[in-house]
This record gives sequence, structure tokens and C-alpha cells, in this order.
Amino acid sequence: MATVNPPRGMRDILPADKTRRERVLSVIRERYRSHGFDEIETPALEEYSRLHAGIGGDNEKLAYNVLRRGLDSEAIRDAAADPAALADLGLRYDLTVPLARFYASNRGQLPGVFRSIQIAPVWRAERPQKGRYRQFVQCDIDIIGDDSARAEAELMVASLDVLDALGLDGATVRINDRRALDWMLESFGFTLEERPGVLITIDKLDKIGSDGVAAELRERGAAASAVDAFESFLNRPQTMEYNPFGERQIRKALPENAPDEIVAHLVGIGDAVAAGTGRTDIPLVFDPFLVRGMGYYTGTIMELAHPSVGYSLGGGGRYDGMIGRFLGQQVAAVGFSLGFERLVDLVSAETDAAAEAIVLIHDADVPVAELVAHKARLIAGGARVRLERRTKNLKALLERSASDGYTAFATIAAGNPDLELKPLS
Repeated sequence: MATVNPPRGMRDILPADKTRRERVLSVIRERYRSHGFDEIETPALEEYSRLHAGIGGDNEKLAYNVLRRGLDSEAIRDAAADPAALADLGLRYDLTVPLARFYASNRGQLPGVFRSIQIAPVWRAERPQKGRYRQFVQCDIDIIGDDSARAEAELMVASLDVLDALGLDGATVRINDRRALDWMLESFGFTLEERPGVLITIDKLDKIGSDGVAAELRERGAAASAVDAFESFLNRPQTMEYNPFGERQIRKALPENAPDEIVAHLVGIGDAVAAGTGRTDIPLVFDPFLVRGMGYYTGTIMELAHPSVGYSLGGGGRYDGMIGRFLGQQVAAVGFSLGFERLVDLVSAETDAAAEAIVLIHDADVPVAELVAHKARLIAGGARVRLERRTKNLKALLERSASDGYTAFATIAAGNPDLELKPLS
């Protein structure tokens, strides 16, 4: 017998949870639109060749592929060793690859600098665990066609504004630049071929510490002199003084003689974010070891942090090379993605104070016409209304209604036009 449970790693969303999710989504949409971003929509399916073009990083290994139509058993056996011969489509595993294809296809109808919002489900064949699903919602904003620090600043200001609007004020953004990482690894002596593996290990710094990173780099067979130089840098004496985001903080966190161009770019982003948020303290923290896993990042990389949790609530970066894969010409692009599932868990389940939510409880003998008339009158006044037949366990009925977001109730008696509203709490 088929199970009644949803597929492993996927969820049914109950009414109260759906209400909260939609409220969070409405805030995200409203705030992003106020910052000049326009919402687009792309198909859930993309061509197999595009999803596996080497621009999606490790996510490509997690793609759900769709079997070609019309293949008989013999054709399937013949093509078993070649996934591209078995599948011609796949479910999108992120929203960035579809956006790159969208822009390449529709650029003639878009402004020179295009600011997009994409909010949609994506699918990855993850190993399910707490907080990690195989279907989940991504909330992305991207700016295409702007190679200046203004683009990064706009993304961060808008995303910090979203968190403030959701009641999660006090957020900060950890920031780094892939060019700074490359320069730093080169200065330590890591070869170009070693660096992708070195970055994977550095990304574990907050989990295994400096000793663990150095040990793993040696296990990987990285150049001993480079590992020694890197380990010496990690364990260098440092003062405990606090430095706000700016040139001093950035240069102190990097080896000596960091490229002026990269430092100036990061400082410019900080100045713009400070102006955009109106905060006296710049809500950015420079982290020279922030890596983020996507190999397509070419410049600035960012992660959204909040003091209430130890994990990031979003992130992104500049990916100037991706769209050129479809157009054959370089196009500047930078994006930021909110961790919607994590945000929903942090936001309190508030009800809409602008409209009452009322449960009308009635006996079986109340004429249907009277029930509908009562309901229609309350709806016309702006309320949300549900009809419920009285049960023996009235307390359980009221508790369930309250959990569904209803705030008041009234009982209906046959022939009585008056209703007495009582709070559910």
C-alpha cells in the first residue's frame, strides 16, 4: 500500500504555518519592491545540459533529472551509462542558473541595469535532516549590468531592511572578496591548482579551528611551505582592540600589502551601506576566510548574520562570469539569497491586526440562509470568517481555531440576528 506521507525530505504545510509563511513572503516582496526590484518567474524545469554546464557547483550533483519521454526498456539499458542520454530536463536546484538563462533570453526587453526578485521553490537531492529539505523556497534578489560597489550595497541595504521589517533588527553582513582570497593564498605560496581544495578546507575554519585546518591541508598534500606560512598567519599575535568596518579592520585581517584596489572596493561598499541604512555603525564585518561554496563567485561574497542564531540567514556574491556563458560576452552580475526557511522559524506567528478573524459556532438547527447571512455581513466589514458546527468538546474547537489564527468567536442561535463577539485568547 502506498504511504500517505509526503516524499522523504518534503513537507505538507498546515494552515497556520502557511499563513505565517505567506506573511513573511509578503513582507519580503514589499520591502524588496520598495528598493526598486521587479519580480520575475522562471520555469521549474530547465534543460539538462544547462543544469549540468559546470556553473552550479556541487548542486549539480544534487539535481533531480527528468527521464526523456518515449524511451523503452532497451533504450534505457543502452543509455544507462550516460545520464545526458536518459534525461533532457531537470528540476532547478537554485534560482541563479535560471536567472542567467532568463536574462540571456530576454535582455532586449530589460533595462540596462536590471534588478530582479525571484521567490520560488527549488529541489535538491539532499540527505534530509533537521532544517534541510529536498524542496524549499529561495528568495533571491540580483542586479545585472552594474559592476560598481553600488550593486552590492543595494543588495545588502535591501536585505537588512527586510530583516528589520520582520522584527529581526540588529543583523550584520559578513563580507569578503574572492579576489582577496586568491591574493592571500598566492601570497602564502599555494599554487593555482591547489586553491580550490584549499578553499574547501578553509571553509571549515569555524568548525575545526586553525590547527584542524592546517592538519587537513597537510593531509591534502598542499605545499608544506604554503601551509606553514598560512598557519603562522592564523596564529600571529593580535591585539584585542575593536575596529569598526573600514580600511583599518580590513588591512589588519589580511597579510601585509593587500591590493589597494580590493581594499578600496570593500571600503566603498561599507560607506554606501552606512548611508543606505542610516546606521552610525556600519553593519558589516570583514571576514578574510569567508569562502561560500559556489565556485562561480568572482568578487564580493556576503553572508547575513543575526545575533539570535549561530548560522547565517542568507548570503550571496558577485558572479560576473556566469551570464557570459550564455551570451558569449561578459555581463556584470551580483545576487543575494535570503534563507527563507530559517527566517520563518525566527519570525513570531503574528496575526493581521488590521482585520478580525472570527469563528461562528452554530447548532445543527440554524438555517443555512441565516448562517450565510451572518458570515456575509462580517466579511463585508473586513473580517475573516469561518463557520463551525458546535461540537461536544467546545474547548478543543476553540483551541484549534486560535492555533489557526482566529482571534474571536461568537455563537449563533436560530432566529437571533445579534452576535456577541468574544476573544479567543
